[in-house]
Amino acid sequence: MIKWARYAGVVAAGAVGMGLLTSGFAAAQPTGGASTTGATCSIKVGSVTAGGDHRLQTFGTDAALIEDKIVAKDIYPDGQVRLSATMRFGATEVGGDAHTGPVIMGSSLYDTSYLTPAGGGTVSQKQVTRVGGGWDVYRSLDRSTVVTATSQRDTEYSLHNDGTLYRRNVAYINGVPSRQVTGYQSGYSGVKAMTLISQTATYDTFLMTLTSGKLYTAHLPLAGGQVIPGVVKEVRSSTWQGFESLVAAPCGNGTLLLGIDKDSGSGYLYRVGHANGTATTIESLGKAAGTFNDPVYFLWKNFTGQDLAGE
Repeated sequence: MIKWARYAGVVAAGAVGMGLLTSGFAAAQPTGGASTTGATCSIKVGSVTAGGDHRLQTFGTDAALIEDKIVAKDIYPDGQVRLSATMRFGATEVGGDAHTGPVIMGSSLYDTSYLTPAGGGTVSQKQVTRVGGGWDVYRSLDRSTVVTATSQRDTEYSLHNDGTLYRRNVAYINGVPSRQVTGYQSGYSGVKAMTLISQTATYDTFLMTLTSGKLYTAHLPLAGGQVIPGVVKEVRSSTWQGFESLVAAPCGNGTLLLGIDKDSGSGYLYRVGHANGTATTIESLGKAAGTFNDPVYFLWKNFTGQDLAGE
């Protein structure tokens, strides 16, 4: 991996209850139920196109499309990427923008890194490095990165087809990442889509839709033994099964959430209050004025951007 820059003294780019989340089905569109007042926020929705390009669509809380562009062309072979974690980006000491994050292509995990001019464009120093095989058994991938003045925590989560959620620590030695499983928790077989909504020094939290239509949070402490002592809470009891992908960005002490219905090629925005089980407020912001026909979606997060604080 390439060492491009340092942010806050840290190298930023170098390359449940058991059985609770079981399957089921219901049919309806999610609806909001909270006040329309609140902070003005935006979400940078990333995608990998069928042609292997990296795309960015930015939306505000009025669901209007602020920006739609190809950040970088031909990063991956056509039609090969199955899953992507959050992609981090930002200005570098050598000029332009760096972009970095992991993806799964076929049965293999890859680390991605490249440079472009500021805002995107011609790609240079591209590295798409194979980490290893055996990843065809996973159906969700994300990474939580928390940076302080003296350290950086990179924690990856992957959901196995058997419903087990795995956590891995990512450490960098001379810019080269290595991964170690630090925990797992079973009971997530009914999960349809999931997205990170909170990151702290001691825990990460995901928002999850189930095939039954339920909406849950999974609070995952970083401490503990090999079995993650995760706490799952129901947020809503029905109507959320229509989304195949979720993307979330920070919005005050809550979350700006995009739910993507790939069957219709539509996206719907929600302002989600600070997660608190069924007391969590959810405000429908409307249908997002973008297009959602790409195979893979993720969050673009700036190296110096706000961490998620939704729970």
